[in-house]
Amino acid sequence: MPSSSSSSGTQSQEESTDLTPLQKHVAFFDRNNDGIIYPSETYQGFRAIGCGVALSAASALFINGFLGPKTSSSKIPNPRLPIYVKNIHKGKHGSDSGVYDSEGRFVASKFEEMFQKYAKTNSNALTSEELKEMLQANRDPKDYKGRLASLTEWKLLYNLCKDKEGFLHKETVRAVYDGSLFVKMEQERQSSRKKA
Repeated sequence: MPSSSSSSGTQSQEESTDLTPLQKHVAFFDRNNDGIIYPSETYQGFRAIGCGVALSAASALFINGFLGPKTSSSKIPNPRLPIYVKNIHKGKHGSDSGVYDSEGRFVASKFEEMFQKYAKTNSNALTSEELKEMLQANRDPKDYKGRLASLTEWKLLYNLCKDKEGFLHKETVRAVYDGSLFVKMEQERQSSRKKA
C-alpha cells in the first residue's frame, strides 16, 4: 500500500490521496479500510450503491474470484478470495477503454477520446447503442475474460446511472474512474432512506 501512518499498514479514508485513481476506484469496496477487500465487503459495497441481493452476491463472487488471485503476492491461492487494493493494477483486464494505464493512473486523453469517438448523439454522454459500439471496438481477440469484465462493468454502470433519456453522462463516467461516484451513490441512498 502507499505509505500509511499506522504500524499495521492499514489505509484510512484520510490517506486516500496517496492512492492511484484505480486504487480509489476499488477502495470504496474496502469497507473496513484495511487494504483488503473480501467478497463480503464487495457484496456490502454493491448493496450500498443500490444493487439487489442476487446481483451483489454474484458480483462479489465474480469480482473477487477474478481479481483476488491476480492481486495476491502469494503463489498459494487463498480460498477467501481477498483483493489487495495496493496491487489492483495487476488485475487490470484487456478489452478495456485504456483510461487506466498499466499502473492504475488515469489517462485523461483516453477518457476524452472515448467521448470524441463514441458520443455522437450528445457529446457529453453515451447512449446504450454508443456504449455497445465502444465495447465492440475495444475487444481484444480471444480475450474472453476481458470482454466479459468490460461488458459487465459498463452495463451495470449504464443501468444504475443512465438518466431518464437513456444517457450515461460524462461527469458520471469520470466519477466512476476515481471511485467518487460510489460514495455519492451510497450517500444519496442513505439520504433517501432517512426521508422515507
